[in-house]
Amino acid sequence: MKCLLVFYSRTGTTKKIAELISTEMNCEYEEILDTKKRKGHIIGFLKSGIAATREKLTIFKKIQKDPKLYDIVILGTPIWNKRMTPAIRTYITENKNRFNGVAFFCTMGGKGGLNTFESMTKLCEKTPVSTLAITKKDIRNELHPDKIKNFSRHFMS
Repeated sequence: MKCLLVFYSRTGTTKKIAELISTEMNCEYEEILDTKKRKGHIIGFLKSGIAATREKLTIFKKIQKDPKLYDIVILGTPIWNKRMTPAIRTYITENKNRFNGVAFFCTMGGKGGLNTFESMTKLCEKTPVSTLAITKKDIRNELHPDKIKNFSRHFMS
């Protein structure tokens, strides 16, 4: 099964998890680079959360990989106020007709994964093969490697 992992990361946590998944699954990945400035510990966090809550779209730098060429596109997002990021919302909106199949992963402080996965499913108009939610506590307690292994088992063919 040929997989493409597409993710957005504001602080680097989601990128770290995406790279671990990519290595575990031996799949290609592409990072979405938002053109909107979202840096800043407090202001960037607040503005980003508001944009996610309002289900805003954004503009991101041109992507290189065509999702249509992959059996599964794994979409990764941090959770902002129990929602997907504008970058992932935009990517899905622009590419959902090019997805052959999907899977989702998220990183979060503690809550919001299930709601986000439901929103992503609805927006993609496809049921995910698998989902993976990683919390800060999972990372702190080093539980994420086992969760990633379990997630990747859904893609063995």
